[in-house]
Amino acid sequence: MFAEYAKSVWDGVVGQPRAVQQLTRSAAAPVHAYLFVGPAGSTKHEAARAFAALLLTGHDDPDARDARLALAGEHPDVREVERTGARISKDQVSEIIRNASMAPIEGSRKVMLLHEFHLLEADGAARLLKTIEEPPASAVFIVLADQVPPELVTVASRCVRIEFSTIPEATIRDVLIAEGATPAAAGQAAAAAAGNLTRARVLATDPGLMARREAFATVPQRLDGTGSNVVALCTELNALIDAAAAPLAARQEEEASALEARVAAVGERGSGRKQLEERHKRELRRHRVDELRSGLGVMAGAYRDALVQQRAARPDAAVHAVQRIHQALDALERNPNETLLLQALLLDLPTI
Repeated sequence: MFAEYAKSVWDGVVGQPRAVQQLTRSAAAPVHAYLFVGPAGSTKHEAARAFAALLLTGHDDPDARDARLALAGEHPDVREVERTGARISKDQVSEIIRNASMAPIEGSRKVMLLHEFHLLEADGAARLLKTIEEPPASAVFIVLADQVPPELVTVASRCVRIEFSTIPEATIRDVLIAEGATPAAAGQAAAAAAGNLTRARVLATDPGLMARREAFATVPQRLDGTGSNVVALCTELNALIDAAAAPLAARQEEEASALEARVAAVGERGSGRKQLEERHKRELRRHRVDELRSGLGVMAGAYRDALVQQRAARPDAAVHAVQRIHQALDALERNPNETLLLQALLLDLPTI
């Protein structure tokens, strides 16, 4: 269908052979809208850019100018939309519709790449539906979502759905080793990342990973049922999470400095300052949620191990603890105050 090249636009997509096969076939005769569904770190973002490159160029050469720009998120005919608040509002959807109605800048096709649409508000979904059903002839929509909540069901029904799965631990380990991580660091990061390659790449260079996992794993043994104990544990765990953000903060500071240099050279207009600041906030928020999710998973494992090894003084309480931790994990999807969530959880957990 497409000529073979030494490299491919799909090289950044990991562990998703079925999705790549579906999209490669579809690129020959694309429809108006696609929905990429899968967990964070499953490389659906990379797949969206790769598919956009294929739609614009008609071939699989990542070094072609249009493909290179699309893969870097810089092509003028690939419009990437990130949420600007806690959720995607109807006002932001109105801006998406306006951009979709405009003619392509360079070619005959425009690709609208919409991120995190599992956070779409209901009234925004209603407004987007008509455009998804009857898009401009030149527009192709690629909608990305971690899951399909009720607000997205009707929009999803108008799209071709492409499923992305959690990446196997062994695959992540192999990728990290290929990228230069030691086998030991790659194994630890892959085990802690829960199928999220993006997070695994961060963890592979994180010297505090094992200390954080140990801190969460020992929480059930250090609980004593008092509020002061819970506050102390939450303070300790939050400090470890904040320390783990240091590499991310350093990278963000470099990006902010580079932006200031561009503004000094060519002016503020079109600098993308607001977009950069919003992205940095999202990244830090994602970091905290990922760290807390990983730590709570380790904590649940400690209770399960106590049950299996018959170390739990009250097995029913340990079972309840695992259930309660999973409820907290579900609650993280609703953007809670992480500290309050953690404090309420620890107050409700037994010691082992």
